[in-house]
Amino acid sequence: MNVRRLIPTAALAASVALGATALTACSGAGAAGGGKDGKLDVMASFYPMQFLAEQIGKDHVKVDTLTKPGVEPHDLEITPKQTAQLGEADVVLYLKTLQPAVDKAVAQSGVKNVVDAGTLTKLEVHGTSGHDHGHEGEQGHTEGDGHAHEGEAGEDPHIWLDPAKYAEVAKGVGAALEKADPDHAADYKKNTDELVGKLTALDTEFKDGLQNTASKTFITTHSAFGYLAERYGLDQEGISGVDPESEPSPARMKELQALAKQENVSTVFFETLASDKTAKTLAADTGLKTDVLDPLEGITDKSQGADYFEVMRSNLKNLQKALGAK
Repeated sequence: MNVRRLIPTAALAASVALGATALTACSGAGAAGGGKDGKLDVMASFYPMQFLAEQIGKDHVKVDTLTKPGVEPHDLEITPKQTAQLGEADVVLYLKTLQPAVDKAVAQSGVKNVVDAGTLTKLEVHGTSGHDHGHEGEQGHTEGDGHAHEGEAGEDPHIWLDPAKYAEVAKGVGAALEKADPDHAADYKKNTDELVGKLTALDTEFKDGLQNTASKTFITTHSAFGYLAERYGLDQEGISGVDPESEPSPARMKELQALAKQENVSTVFFETLASDKTAKTLAADTGLKTDVLDPLEGITDKSQGADYFEVMRSNLKNLQKALGAK
């Protein structure tokens, strides 16, 4: 298993000393939200963070992202221009350990208003095979014991694929924007409440939609769906573990072929931003279908939807089809 991406979080409280420390000197302004256009400058590390900032900040923020559409976030290299932009931001919103280049740039940026999304919810360790939803087998861990494993194999950063966890992060981001730009605090609170309401409704759709299925096991190229599997009582089996680019061993492919028969698996899922080669190889060897399960690390013209909610609903339909929802 390649775990280079899941360096354990030190669960540092994000130094959200938000308020009078916004770095707006380059815009000639002296207070947060006082850029050239009067908007709060937010730098997001990648799409799920960008989406939160846009939904909660709306007209009061100008959001830039370090990871452009179509770029695989884990492999991001930051340019000197982006490093300079980062240093000028009022607020930086990122997810520690997911993108090592971002972690390094944030640490060197000097920006005081930094929000690490991983500190706004509970991170957990998920196995790359076996029962990921925690209450069966030794590979998974229950929701309550996530932080007990810090310093071991590493925590799973893919929190945005669980709508309930993403809602917790949204609340924290909303609070951070309120502190950074108190003049518009009431709007940020209202927008946060609206977004949390939509995420709660999405969580209910997933619960209802995946309650009665012929199979509980799904095979995916990239083990990004541990939180989703745990939340809705499913078993995720990753071909390549946490690294979508790593090559699975012949033994792992053989193991998955046997498991597909045993668990009545019909479909091997691949994703839009990484190669579908291993998924197609496994599907061909086992006579299975292939379909898309999007880890939502970025939106492109190949995505099955224009934003987070559309792609998540597309994921739900594809899971229902693959698992034989009744």
